[in-house]
Amino acid sequence: MSTTIITITRQALLARKEVWMTLVTLLLLAAALIGIGLYGALSQQSFVMLMMGLELMLNGVMLAAVAFWALSGAGAPEGQLLTIIVMAVMAIEMAMGFALVVAVYRGKQADMTEALSELKQ
Repeated sequence: MSTTIITITRQALLARKEVWMTLVTLLLLAAALIGIGLYGALSQQSFVMLMMGLELMLNGVMLAAVAFWALSGAGAPEGQLLTIIVMAVMAIEMAMGFALVVAVYRGKQADMTEALSELKQ
């Protein structure tokens, strides 16, 4: 019964001409986020900007997973689970990243990647 309601709702939604976000549009946006994040992570010397690039890449992956889940998976729970896992990884990565930045700054007084010649003490 619920699959027929989902199918009918999806067909009614796709029958309208006002649908702006298609799967291709969302995947292009996700690819743009991943590309901008990759450029930001590889081109910046600041630790914080490097972590922001990594966050943008994870947001692009999460957007692609949600787009596949919502528009092609017919509401499969795997897309939701993957998104929750990626959000948990993002939170852990930010906490560990900022802890690392604080530790490096306290130890070496450096906030740029080029200021560190080596990470050994």
